[in-house]
Amino acid sequence: MKIFVIGGKAKCGKTTFGESLREQLKNYGYKPCVMHLTDPLYGYARNYFEWNEATDPKPREFLQKMGTELIREKLGKKDFLLNRLFEDIEILSNFFDSFIITDARLIYEFESIKNKYDDVVTIKIERKQYDNYLSEEEANHITEKGLDNYEDFDYIIHNSSLDDLEASALEIVRNEEKYGGEII
Repeated sequence: MKIFVIGGKAKCGKTTFGESLREQLKNYGYKPCVMHLTDPLYGYARNYFEWNEATDPKPREFLQKMGTELIREKLGKKDFLLNRLFEDIEILSNFFDSFIITDARLIYEFESIKNKYDDVVTIKIERKQYDNYLSEEEANHITEKGLDNYEDFDYIIHNSSLDDLEASALEIVRNEEKYGGEII
């Protein structure tokens, strides 16, 4: 089982790249699953706080406060999102042979996933000179700045267009098959 972990700042193309990677893996005969570390937070927003995805695609402030200030800091549950992810992978590995996690934001998340699984590919997406429409407070949050000085990635993808993302996804799948053996 191969795990692909994608990180980067808000609106840099992590989800779009993850979808391209999934399509490329499917083209090579694999059964990939796209996952999000923050799924539990989105569930809270949707189920308990009347968040509407149609009118607010990313409840950034809620996600940052719930995930970092409340769950990690106040409640001391540093591994909450990772443990949920690990449980989901354990269950879903009965149906999928590769996993694409599209929203890692902290060094700790990358390192924990690499320590948990044997075959992990780490990817950082960068998108230069792009306005992600975050407030100053949101842009300076640890989930936006956490990877600034971390360079221990297998791949760094520069997002300049959808075509570039798709080409990079294909290149990664080919590289991982060629040099890392089979993906599964």
